[in-house]
Formats: sequence, structure tokens, C-alpha cells
Amino acid sequence: MFKHIIEKIEQFETIIIHRHVRPDPDALGSQMGLKTMIQQTFPEKHVYAVGEEEPSLTFLGRMDRIEDSRYEGALVIVCDTANTARISDDRYDKGEVLIKLDHHPNEEPYGDIVLVDTTVSSTSELIVALQEDTPILTLNEEAAFLLYAGIVGDTGRFRFRNTTGETLKRTALLLDQGIDTQQLFNQLYRRSLPLVRLEGHILQHFELFDDKVGVMRLPKETLESFHVTANESSLLVNCFSGVEDIQMWVFFVEEEESIRVRLRSKSIVINEIAKQHHGGGHPVAAGATAYSWEEVEIIIGKLRELAKQHI
Repeated sequence: MFKHIIEKIEQFETIIIHRHVRPDPDALGSQMGLKTMIQQTFPEKHVYAVGEEEPSLTFLGRMDRIEDSRYEGALVIVCDTANTARISDDRYDKGEVLIKLDHHPNEEPYGDIVLVDTTVSSTSELIVALQEDTPILTLNEEAAFLLYAGIVGDTGRFRFRNTTGETLKRTALLLDQGIDTQQLFNQLYRRSLPLVRLEGHILQHFELFDDKVGVMRLPKETLESFHVTANESSLLVNCFSGVEDIQMWVFFVEEEESIRVRLRSKSIVINEIAKQHHGGGHPVAAGATAYSWEEVEIIIGKLRELAKQHI
């Protein structure tokens, strides 16, 4: 499969790379890392990265603004996106060939070529595996920095159980490129004063049900009062995860027309609940969408019932 993907990259003169909406470090790291490697290997090709920007992560690269005509006869690659509804920039299907590269469960196998590996920590690690298998792609310091950021983001700095021996071996390949890890951590984990103050509010006001399920509701008014965006609040999703006996936790973040649901667990599988509410994801890290605070209460009830089943 790796060889087939490289053949397509070699074949097309225009390559457009997408990823999911509301990007995290892995989405941007895999997208921009792959773009950088292709550009370094094939400087004559036209390679673009598209989608909306996340202000807190622009240090990983800026998005390209391209006309619809660029998609004519182009190869389109979508990174780190399980289903088409979450692809940033809905022109992803306007090219000649579509490739899906992902590490989430393959519940929607869209595209002409589908490479999904749920055993890797991140799509960034999958890109490193691609380069390992087909070293024609140039891995330089810039690409290594981006892919390292993606792996760090999705492994929680190598603390999560998705960190394997292969993950560390591939990370070593990136470190061997001479990347400045201190620069990355300074950028990736910096927090504005408003965000720090919001964290204090969360620690004071989150609810704990049955000593097992942590819940935090963040209405628009709360975010506005702290001058923090819904996207920025994602940095705080694990801030009370170390509470004694807690097994799972959830953030409900109100947006303009819906409520974003961020689900996390130490070991109990919670992505089935996410699927029941317009979402999905990994077994212990998933996302969903609620459309009313009444639906929020239903989700909390399901989490509490699930926790009781695992006493």
C-alpha cells in the first residue's frame, strides 16, 4: 500500500492535502509534514495544504488559499480524518484521485486508496512509517519537527497507551534530524493568561458523579467572560483527569449552533457513546456533538451507567 501511494505522488503534478476541521497537532503535523517531504523530494510539483487555521497552532505552518481550478487533475490526500463530514474544505472530492491516510477506526472508508492503521499512535507516525518503507521521500529537519509535533500531541507527550515501541523507534528517526524539541514544547504548551484563569474556573466548578465521571459544562457566556475560544478550551480537557478514582470525563463546550462534546477515559471504551451522538473516535478519546443541553444530560446519564457497569 505504501508503494502504491508513492506511485500516485510521483504520478501527479498537483497534490492537495486536507485534514479535519478544528485541527490539532496531529492533523497539522501530518498534513504539513507530508507536504514538506513531497516538496523537498519533488520541487517541481505544486503541493498545497488547505483548511481553516487554528491561531494557536500557526507555528506549525500556514494554509494555502487556492482556486477551485487547482483541483482539476489533482491528487487529493486527506490526513487524520475518519469521516467525510469532518474534512476541512469540502472540495476534497474535486480531484482526480483521493487518498485517505488515518489512524482512527475505519468506519467510513472513503477515497480511491484507503490506508488506515489503528495500531499507530497518530497519523504523523503513519507518515513516518510511509517514509521508512519508501525512503524516496526526503525527511529533513522541518518535516521531522512537524511530524514530531503530531506524535507528541496524540500521545500526550508519550504518556498515553497508544505509545508503542514502534512509536519510539520512529520518533528517534525524527530526533536524529536535529529538531529543536524545546522550541516545540515552548510553543505547543504555552498558555495565555485568560486560558490559565479558565483552568482555575474549571478546577473549581467541574462536577464529579459517582466518584467516577467528571463533567464540565462551558456555555458560550463562560468562554466569552474569560476571552477564550472553544478551540482554545480543548487544551484543558485533561486538567482534572488526575482526580482520585475518576474513570472518565467529558467537556461540553457550547458553540454557535451546537455543543461540542469531548470524551475521555482512562480505560473504559467510550467511543460507542460518541457514535450515538454524531461523533466517534478512539476507544478512550472521542468527540461528539449535542444539539441541546437536554441532550447533554442524556450523554451524562449514559456515561454514569457505563461507569456503573465497570465497578
